[in-house]
Amino acid sequence: MALRREPTARQMRLAVELRKLRDAAGLTTRDAAALLGVSSAQISQIEAGLAGVSEKRLRRLAANYACSDAELIDALAAMATDRTRGWWEEYRGILPSAYQDLAELDHHATFRHDVTVIHVPGLFQTADYARALFAYMNPEFPESEVELRVEHRMKRKVVIEGPDPIPYETVIHEAALRIKVAGRAASQAQLARILEMSEADHVTVQVIPFALDDFAGAGSTLVHLGGTVPRLDTVVRDAPHGTAFLDSEAQLEHFRTLFRRVKEASLPPEQSRDLIHQLAKEL
Repeated sequence: MALRREPTARQMRLAVELRKLRDAAGLTTRDAAALLGVSSAQISQIEAGLAGVSEKRLRRLAANYACSDAELIDALAAMATDRTRGWWEEYRGILPSAYQDLAELDHHATFRHDVTVIHVPGLFQTADYARALFAYMNPEFPESEVELRVEHRMKRKVVIEGPDPIPYETVIHEAALRIKVAGRAASQAQLARILEMSEADHVTVQVIPFALDDFAGAGSTLVHLGGTVPRLDTVVRDAPHGTAFLDSEAQLEHFRTLFRRVKEASLPPEQSRDLIHQLAKEL
């Protein structure tokens, strides 16, 4: 089987978890290779995400690694055997790989938590809002490139607007609600969209008001996607060099705590809707 040239974030996550299990067992790649009757190079390829692994081999490795977490093993087996080719595949080779990785992570997530300070969360953005953002951030792009990104962002909404939506909690700073990214009319439409989505049973919207005292979390922007088991959660953060996917246990626990603190500091959902209604009337 040919090696993958560009593993997806999900394929890389499976590879990382298998490497963690081997390291925890105190075994080398040569030891793991002997367990399967393959070369150590093949184990290295699996642990680099360049090659897949069958469910049978994965379960054999997990057993020999003395992993007793049945839920984790089942979740890894599901990742290893998943052959989903979602709507995002049509953008592969057209948009940067991070766009496909984010859409795939959304598709497989059990929940999603967002914290945004300057911009409205991507899953809430209207086409006009997203278009203004992409055009401003990439002034050298022709209209066709901007529209590709807008189209992709609109399709990603299926995870909260489709027939089988995931639980979604978002905390939005008042600053993001007040900034007129695309003019007055677009801002009104954007606030109306947030209010509409906040009424959905699976959606929780909370606002951090400007009036809040002692809030030092303005840099807390993050996306937290739930895995089948907590260990397989992923935190996504935008960095100067691109999109970063964080998955170490220490990082995940840090951002779980951070999200909890930001939520506790925010207005309750009903008061948040009242504030959004007020801002809409002021436009």
